[in-house]
Amino acid sequence: MDWDKLRIFHAVAEAGSLTHAGDQLHLSQSAVSRQIRALEESLDTTLFRRHARGLILTEQGELLFEATRSMARRLETTAARIRDSEDEVFGDLRVTTTMGFGALWLAPRLPRLFERYPNLRLELMLEERIVDLPMREADLAIRMKEPSQADLIRRRIMEVRIRLYASRTYVEREGLPRTVEDLVSRRLIVQNPASPQVRAGGEFVQPLVAQANSTLTVNTYFGILQGVIHGVGIGSLPDYITAGFPDLVQVLPGLESAAIPVYLAYVQELRHNKRVCAFRDFVLEEITAHLRTIAPASE
Repeated sequence: MDWDKLRIFHAVAEAGSLTHAGDQLHLSQSAVSRQIRALEESLDTTLFRRHARGLILTEQGELLFEATRSMARRLETTAARIRDSEDEVFGDLRVTTTMGFGALWLAPRLPRLFERYPNLRLELMLEERIVDLPMREADLAIRMKEPSQADLIRRRIMEVRIRLYASRTYVEREGLPRTVEDLVSRRLIVQNPASPQVRAGGEFVQPLVAQANSTLTVNTYFGILQGVIHGVGIGSLPDYITAGFPDLVQVLPGLESAAIPVYLAYVQELRHNKRVCAFRDFVLEEITAHLRTIAPASE
């Protein structure tokens, strides 16, 4: 169906007059009339009937006008979104990050994001696999390693360290270890060596696990956290998780992994995208607040 003819039909149906529609479209009455006749011929139906007060839509014309009216509304909405006002953020955004960071740090903070941007449609892709941002598998990534892909804007947003934690009930029941040697008789909960993890985390727990009498290995930090909360043993957890669980007690303060950098990255072509910029700024604000809350504990 010819889009130009539909545009002319819509103008005539709204105006109820060939002359008025022609004025709006900057076309002569005869040119408008020819386009309407051609459209009627292509559909093998009559769209208008003449009346003393102008043109009246037939039943078939009403059906077509309903469709063009819906199309016009959607086009107006799309045009407004393309123009995109300075204050409005809406539409789809795909963010990829690790299971632990996404589920245990980011997700609990998302109500504040949606309160600010209620029309944002966010897709969280929680996986350890490094997705291809230049191929647009995701719009933005938060990773525990500097991205190596080309043509990315990358920003180091924080550092993470792995430490040992136990629940308060576990400490009351079993007491706190005083030395690394005391860990030999305690059950350690750590990431499964075969599961994807940052090198610093594996290097931190490896010598501890080698000497422990009992261990529980889990393939996600969420699983480790559940084991620690329920008093199964002493677990290795990144510090971004534990700030949200005040009943966790750090075991052997000072014993920790090397610093693990956290990077936020997106492709160059999205540097002015309002959704990406809004999410980036939100994450940076939340990290600033998070670091303020844990600062006294780390001093």
